[in-house]
Amino acid sequence: MIAKDFVAIDVDQMSELADSSRALEEFFCEAIRRKASDLFLLAERDHVTVAIRRWGLVEKLTEVEPIVGRQFINVVKIWANVDLVERRRPMDGRIELNVAGRDIDVRVSTLPTLFGEDATLRLLDPHGGVRSLGALGLSVEERNRLMGMLESPSGLILVTGPTGAGKTTTLYACLSHLNNGSRKINTIEEPVEYSIAGVRQSQVNRAIDVDFAQLLASVLRQAPDVVMIGEIRDAETAHTAVRAANSGHLVFATLHAPVAAGAVESMFALGATPHFLASSLVGVVAQRLVRRLCRRCRVKYELPDAGAMFASVTSLVDTDGACAIYGPRGCHECDDTGYDGRCGVFAILTAGKRVRQLIAERRPRDEIHQAAVDAGMISFRRASLVALANGATSIEEVTRCIPSQVLELES
Repeated sequence: MIAKDFVAIDVDQMSELADSSRALEEFFCEAIRRKASDLFLLAERDHVTVAIRRWGLVEKLTEVEPIVGRQFINVVKIWANVDLVERRRPMDGRIELNVAGRDIDVRVSTLPTLFGEDATLRLLDPHGGVRSLGALGLSVEERNRLMGMLESPSGLILVTGPTGAGKTTTLYACLSHLNNGSRKINTIEEPVEYSIAGVRQSQVNRAIDVDFAQLLASVLRQAPDVVMIGEIRDAETAHTAVRAANSGHLVFATLHAPVAAGAVESMFALGATPHFLASSLVGVVAQRLVRRLCRRCRVKYELPDAGAMFASVTSLVDTDGACAIYGPRGCHECDDTGYDGRCGVFAILTAGKRVRQLIAERRPRDEIHQAAVDAGMISFRRASLVALANGATSIEEVTRCIPSQVLELES
């Protein structure tokens, strides 16, 4: 059954709503079966598109008549306990579902558009969201670098990447690793995606003007050892995060930057002082998510020059040295997509002496990047080659998720 808090509605609508409820339940079941992260109701001129996002890409399920789409939106609003009549303003809500025996949290966001209301329904598994460090898909070398960063008693660790790159998953894995009962851990999130036992989690509430900066100032008065900031968006939060990292706290935060060294530029743009940033920064985890090839049906392509192509990463791959390229084919097990899930591609910068010196001098991004590579950082370019050599993903996926413009920032 789906948990619903019904509001008063016209009796004549009950039959239509019941039919719409059953149809929506079927869409939720299909979204869960396909391991989707989102379910969309998208209003068009003469229909409403029902779609999902799976592994980063949107897939259309079906189209329905506009009147049916409006009924779907009404049902969603009733389940989420938001204003059924208001169609002019965006609204947010939450639904608790049980689909095929699985508890699912649904974060609801509605948006007025030219042809009607859209709804985005974010699907979260409350029991499956917090992964261990070992489940992130890091190589042995990358995991060792990250583990070394987590051993720091204080400082700033940044996780960067575009929306949907798995930054929160990485942060949660880091917190889970540190959550052994000997540290007081506080988080500031928008929203809290998963509950972590033993961690004090707070949520931004813009409706009452409680933002990241305000919550961070309050959290620091709670004597935490570790603080996680969902995202650094403004100068005040950036300044407070650096100050907290320099005053004995271990601070984690996400930031939008295309490459690891770019996180330093982003912090400068937000007003961080070079000297204080240099003294606080422990490291940066830059990441992208690529679709993982289905192991049951992937196709192997022999390349005569594979040895030369992978020469720079042969010591990092899991194969016996016989590197090859794999591509998607499609089978029943992967819904004929050729892919099954996603995996991370990481570039982990540790702030050693030379990197800190360059940050303090506010040197350009490319100099900081080169110093990090000289100190052992595996760049996105090399990490992509490792993923290809291991048969984890395809050239098409690497090109889509880590475009040449990003790779050029590393050169």
